[in-house]
Amino acid sequence: MRFLFVVQGEGRGHFMQAIELKAMLERHGHEVVECLVGKNPARIIPDYFYKRMEGTHIDSFESPNFVQGVEGKHPSYFQTFVQNITKLPGFSQSMHTLRTTIARVAPDAIINFYDVMLGISNYLAPMQLPIISIGHQYLFLHRDFEFPNKKSKVELDPLRLFTIATSVGSCRRLALSFYPLNDDNDRDIVVVPPILRTAVRNMPTSQGNYIHGYMLNSGFAEEVQQWQAQHPEVEMHFFWDKADAPDTCELQPGLTMHRINDTKFLESMAGCSGYATTSGFESVCEALYMGKPAILIPVHIEQECNGYDAMKVGAGIVTKHFDIDRLLELIQSYKPNEEFRTWCNEAEQRIISAIEDTINNFDLRWYHRIIGRHIFR
Repeated sequence: MRFLFVVQGEGRGHFMQAIELKAMLERHGHEVVECLVGKNPARIIPDYFYKRMEGTHIDSFESPNFVQGVEGKHPSYFQTFVQNITKLPGFSQSMHTLRTTIARVAPDAIINFYDVMLGISNYLAPMQLPIISIGHQYLFLHRDFEFPNKKSKVELDPLRLFTIATSVGSCRRLALSFYPLNDDNDRDIVVVPPILRTAVRNMPTSQGNYIHGYMLNSGFAEEVQQWQAQHPEVEMHFFWDKADAPDTCELQPGLTMHRINDTKFLESMAGCSGYATTSGFESVCEALYMGKPAILIPVHIEQECNGYDAMKVGAGIVTKHFDIDRLLELIQSYKPNEEFRTWCNEAEQRIISAIEDTINNFDLRWYHRIIGRHIFR
């Protein structure tokens, strides 16, 4: 079968998932012929993605993304709304790019990694071919998912609505989960393990004497600097995707910042004593699989849900800032979750089976019915 990928280019998680799923599909005799990345000017497509997606043509289009507030840490929802409204003409062009590329490539199926432009385009003019949406966010639509305590409908409904919008018309929503959960057939949700790179599962780990970290937004750098300046004996290696930063720079003695690089990031994770991160799903799974304790600092509602879910399986603790003191305490008592490793090792069989079953049973009559169901549920 010939596949086309649509990847939301916010953060590293969707890129890593796309890379590994491409390898899985190829091992089962399939081909990924085209990849379209939804991005904005603040985010770049990392070099490693081009290298690891070798053999697949990659193009990009403009897609809605968060706008960071003045402090550079958390998103500004007002600025995000205003900026994306002003870009509506560009988004119209994006939908045209999607549709013309799909018509040119004529894939057997589309895999969507949480990009909303495909869902909107499919709602306005159904594409009438199998579309499978994949991401941990689809677990938020599952009838049995447990949200963080004291979160109101005002906070959660926009997240759920956006998640629905990304998958309008999808035959299946593959929900990546930290733990097994029954499928939710009423919402076309199949629960599957996280997609981890083969290197994560094979790389030997050690208990090093440094803290490994990742910050989605560079505004957190000052916070980390202040803590490390008071604890110069603690060595720290942090990764970020700051566009104008060199590959490696020492902000101060003991604190080194690295431009995001998939191999270096994984090697640093494997040898660290603990992990500090802005609560993205992908890297939390990597730390959990490698047995590395973590502190999780959510920057928006989606990451708050990730962090709460990760705590339930023993990944670490959620904090409001980069509280390295809490991490050092956690390192002393942390116990790895072996059941998570077993669950992750079933990913390829479960995901490929779900994809092939969906495509083999694709029915246009059923497809037209799910358009309305996905909007109104």
